[in-house]
Amino acid sequence: MDVFYEIPASAFEVMGLIVGFSVSIITAIQISKEYKSKEKSSLSAGYVIGWVFVYGFWALYGVRFKAEALWITNGLALVLQLVLCMIVLRKSKRAKSV
Repeated sequence: MDVFYEIPASAFEVMGLIVGFSVSIITAIQISKEYKSKEKSSLSAGYVIGWVFVYGFWALYGVRFKAEALWITNGLALVLQLVLCMIVLRKSKRAKSV
């Protein structure tokens, strides 16, 4: 396990940024698909709201412990997830009123 500790912290920060931005790209793709689709969302409100809390927690955790990769990528993911949440909730509201 000593090899693990020989990897510089900066390498973990870079990898954290890459992985974190990948998650944001996936969320952006989902936003695009939800926005373009006229169908009822297949995502539940609980699911999208749950991820708002997850991303929010990790963004705050990153701020608290000065982990840039965590707060930058989770902050971005939080904003994107809030957009997705608004789209899904609007579609859900629209489907109930029809």
